[in-house]
Amino acid sequence: MGVNNGSALLEEQQEASTDKKTISQLLKIIYKPRCAAAEVSLTLQQIKPKLSACLDSIRGCFSQYRHLAHYFSLLCFLLVIITLLQTFCLVQITFLFQSQSSLQETKLRDLTNRLEKLNQSYRLLFSQYPALNQYCPVSNSTTGERVCSPCPADWTPQGEKCFLFSQDRADWISSQYRCMALGGAVATVRTEEEQEFLWKRAQSLSQGDSYWLGLRSNGGDGGWQWSDGSLVKKGPEFWQREPDNTDSRELCGRLTPGDNHRMSWFTSRCSSQLRRICERRQAALQ
Repeated sequence: MGVNNGSALLEEQQEASTDKKTISQLLKIIYKPRCAAAEVSLTLQQIKPKLSACLDSIRGCFSQYRHLAHYFSLLCFLLVIITLLQTFCLVQITFLFQSQSSLQETKLRDLTNRLEKLNQSYRLLFSQYPALNQYCPVSNSTTGERVCSPCPADWTPQGEKCFLFSQDRADWISSQYRCMALGGAVATVRTEEEQEFLWKRAQSLSQGDSYWLGLRSNGGDGGWQWSDGSLVKKGPEFWQREPDNTDSRELCGRLTPGDNHRMSWFTSRCSSQLRRICERRQAALQ
């Protein structure tokens, strides 16, 4: 009986120890989640400010990105508009250039045709009127280019007249005929401007020689007249010495270039052999 009671007591103690372990384990199981939750809550409270700051940073970056994206979109839009405008301008310029080029080609063909017609009329005119060669001599034998002047070749224009200073010599009557054969007459002087021109021209050409003018005495009347019949006293006079009106000889007037153009007229016998100055009116298109 005593042995049996000790065994029973031992078993009861073992069972009690087992129960304590079991209860302890249960308590650990019950309280452990609460401690973990508290630790997690504490960790979240520490992380929350950092997360908030991070989120604020992300929001700022996102806002900046939105602004950049907006500006970039606007820039792309402007570039597209500029590209379209440039393309439009280039198309317009190309079209305008083509139109102008076509118009210029048409004008050039028209001018070429007109020029050819004018050249034909030009050649026909000179073939029908050979006298025009005197006023429009050929200046370029290769191209056939002509230079026209209101005076024939070798004649010098002055005012409304053309003057020719001869190289050969003849008496006054022969000089008059030779000037008439060229379509003119021995020169008359109507103004001081003409006198000065003839005097300067004679100085540069004659080397001291004299030239017949259209001056001729009236013989017994004692007056002087021009070759066209007009009296000298109605115009300017540039005598070196006043002619002797009582001289009954046939006298004619000559121009001898000296130091003063106002004193360059002299008298000579009309039979003297002198050079001459011919004059004619300048040609004009009617």
